[in-house]
Amino acid sequence: MKQTIHTALAPSAIGPYVQAVRVKDWLYISGCIPITADTNNMVAGAIEEQTRQALKNLDAILTAAGGCKKDIVKTTCFLTDIERFNSFNQIYSDYFENEYPARSCVEVSRLPKDALVEIEAVAYLGRA
Repeated sequence: MKQTIHTALAPSAIGPYVQAVRVKDWLYISGCIPITADTNNMVAGAIEEQTRQALKNLDAILTAAGGCKKDIVKTTCFLTDIERFNSFNQIYSDYFENEYPARSCVEVSRLPKDALVEIEAVAYLGRA
């Protein structure tokens, strides 16, 4: 059984996909870029500001599904410039507060709307 997750607290999908899909206790969150939900505009600024907004969007979707950041078991992070890796990691590590999920982080040539960062996640919501 597949359930679509949507919240107005995160930007709507900008293509033919949904914010997230829940299958039993697993939540698959689509890639979050730094667009604000209220304006649908890209956050101006450096990788730090864009990473904060992408994580804020991811968090809103996770909350809408009944989860929290401690439920995230895997993220995939896309950066348009791997030279920004350390700056990205600082914001990312602050968000997860030393309870890190597994992660892949790769450099890509371009992201939608020319974002500097995109983050997708998988979470397990079957708490004991």
